[in-house]
Amino acid sequence: MAFDYDLFVIGGGSGGVRAARVAAQGGAKVALAEEDRYGGTCVIRGCVPKKLMVFASEFASTPTEAQAYGWDMSLGDFDWQKFSGKLNEELDRLEGVYRNLLKNSGVESFDARARLKDAHTVELSTGESVTAKHILIATGGHPVRPDMPNAHLGMVSDDIFHLKKLPKSVLIIGGGYIACEFAGILNGLGVEVTQYYRGAQILRGFDDEARGLIAESMRENGINLHLGTNILEMAPASADHSASHAGTASDAAMGASAGDAADLLPGAGARGEPVWVKATNGAENVFDAVFFATGRDPNTADMGLEEVGVEIGRRGEIVVDEYSQTAVPSIYAIGDVTNRVALTPVAIREGMAFVDTVFNGTPTPVDHDLIPSAVFTQPELGTVGMSEEEAREQEPVEVYCTSFRPMRTAFAGKPDRVLFKLIVSEKTRKVLGCHIVAPSAGEMIQLAGIAVKMGATKEDFDRTVAVHPTMSEEIVTMKTPMRTA
Repeated sequence: MAFDYDLFVIGGGSGGVRAARVAAQGGAKVALAEEDRYGGTCVIRGCVPKKLMVFASEFASTPTEAQAYGWDMSLGDFDWQKFSGKLNEELDRLEGVYRNLLKNSGVESFDARARLKDAHTVELSTGESVTAKHILIATGGHPVRPDMPNAHLGMVSDDIFHLKKLPKSVLIIGGGYIACEFAGILNGLGVEVTQYYRGAQILRGFDDEARGLIAESMRENGINLHLGTNILEMAPASADHSASHAGTASDAAMGASAGDAADLLPGAGARGEPVWVKATNGAENVFDAVFFATGRDPNTADMGLEEVGVEIGRRGEIVVDEYSQTAVPSIYAIGDVTNRVALTPVAIREGMAFVDTVFNGTPTPVDHDLIPSAVFTQPELGTVGMSEEEAREQEPVEVYCTSFRPMRTAFAGKPDRVLFKLIVSEKTRKVLGCHIVAPSAGEMIQLAGIAVKMGATKEDFDRTVAVHPTMSEEIVTMKTPMRTA
């Protein structure tokens, strides 16, 4: 059977674009369909704009530090319109880069929604149908709201980048990396931030000692963090709510009139009005905005997947094997839509492994072991390998750990603390995990990740000469374990 294309990719995010252009550069006839903006979650509504917002928020502390170092400096007002305008210009530029990468690689692009008709046929929202020998689904995921009355009153992470103005107060629901990152961002930009998380500690799944220090730092920075707390009810704020609970809400939140908070989001309706919230701890407050950071689900709805035989998991994820192949041999899936490891570099690696397997004749299973990652809280968390809790369940370990006030901020009289931690196997001496809580931890963990991935031992770290004076020298100067487990 003759096909229109060797490969048809559904989804123009980082993983889909990488797979499409590499396959095309290798001689395959490739097409790609994207119903929204090219670049996907990471470039348009995730990693890139979020990191730029992190940079913007960190300038709030610059004048205080600078004054301690002898500079005459004061903090002016933050101009959200100026920043967001420049941010959107940068995102437009990056989207253009992605489109050009596809065009210059010989990939045909369709600005359309795609769904499957059969194992080799894709139907487009433009009315066209095309066939392909192989189909790759890389449609990513989307943020979800909880199933509760009036949940539509709350924002999700996609909405943050489209705010017409910053709210004076915000309630963030959730304790994962998105919730904690945006708590730091909005706090740094001058928003009064309250955060509810139903669990005992934020950042579930990360090292306990590391997440404890981050929670402590968040509170020191002014974030009103409530653990073991969830939202019980929410409704549009009324005069009755404001009057009856004026003593329980913050001045900034209660002082915000409907006019102050209105039109935070273009066309958002009720989401532009203050919201009354009742928590499980009994507190009742009014906030300019509520932001749900309560998880993400794969984008698999109404794609015809199950009808053609693709297996779908409990959360809507596409079930694949180690080669990213679905139950239908001609259909593959990569990235967040598979709900394996929801990180952009992982999706790109999965796309490369797919091309090697299908087009280069080199079957390549995806390697999800020892993936370094960073959480862009303030301070950042960088991590690779197992947490102390995971490691001690597996085998006897030694824990090397140090926490201290770094030179730069200590000189300025700030209470900031950093953490460096290694988890070491007693038997093999291999470093099983490395965890860093510090400014630029993401930059540091990238390099530490190479050593851990190579199987470096504690003695390999010890033989490395320290770079002094730096925070990161602590990684190679910790000689005595704090404890065994």
